[in-house]
Amino acid sequence: MNDKHVMELTREVRFSLVDAESGTKPLNSWAGWPASVRLAPYLVLRVTVVGEVDARTGYLCNIVTLDRAVRDVAIPLMLKSHRQSNNQDSTHEAMLQKVVAPLESVMPDGVELIRLELRVTPFLAYTWRKDILNMVQVTQSFEFAAAHRLHCAELSDDENRRIFGKCTNPNGHGHNYVVEVTVGGEPDAQSGTVLEVDRLERVVKERVIDVFDHKHLNLDCAEFADLNPSVENITRVIWNRLEGAFDPVSLKKVRVYETPKTYAEFSG
Repeated sequence: MNDKHVMELTREVRFSLVDAESGTKPLNSWAGWPASVRLAPYLVLRVTVVGEVDARTGYLCNIVTLDRAVRDVAIPLMLKSHRQSNNQDSTHEAMLQKVVAPLESVMPDGVELIRLELRVTPFLAYTWRKDILNMVQVTQSFEFAAAHRLHCAELSDDENRRIFGKCTNPNGHGHNYVVEVTVGGEPDAQSGTVLEVDRLERVVKERVIDVFDHKHLNLDCAEFADLNPSVENITRVIWNRLEGAFDPVSLKKVRVYETPKTYAEFSG
């Protein structure tokens, strides 16, 4: 392939396993599927492919092809796993891994499946990536509210104001931080899971949320007594607090949103 024309394309398909079983068809083209008329497991599958963009059509791949692959191939397999409750084959990890090879087999010529992301809630996602073989990554979102002041003691007040603006207000200011924690590993042969979600939540709560929530980071948290609590430094501190806490599963990534428009990410 000519690298100048290689592109990634992601298509999101929304669906309900209940409506998939009943054969209900999409009505709202924005929502996709289902029509949201009853309680059901509502899921999102994001399919990412890579390939060379066609010079004539401008397409890497027609999204209709990806939609059909998900609805005709992936969803029936997920429905089958969903029916096998209390079984390692019914875990989200298993549901995701079971659809990889079948989806790969129906990709158009010149198009390679490289990533699948199954979102089971707006805050919890499972990801398969071609470059990490049998590993599945689990991402969970958390939040905490905290105040901080961006200020370097070795700089003059004028220099601090020039660099940090109103963020160097002596009394500080606050943010509602969102933290995304990603861990990865091979699903356990007995449980079928990479990491129990309640363990992931418990560790992050104890090591991060309980420490930083409703605190003034500069004044209340030892790590920031001499470290400017920028979003970059907060992200690194959270990584340090979590690294090694999920053994034998590995911490893969920490992303911290300071605002909806600004986030920092650290991957070790």
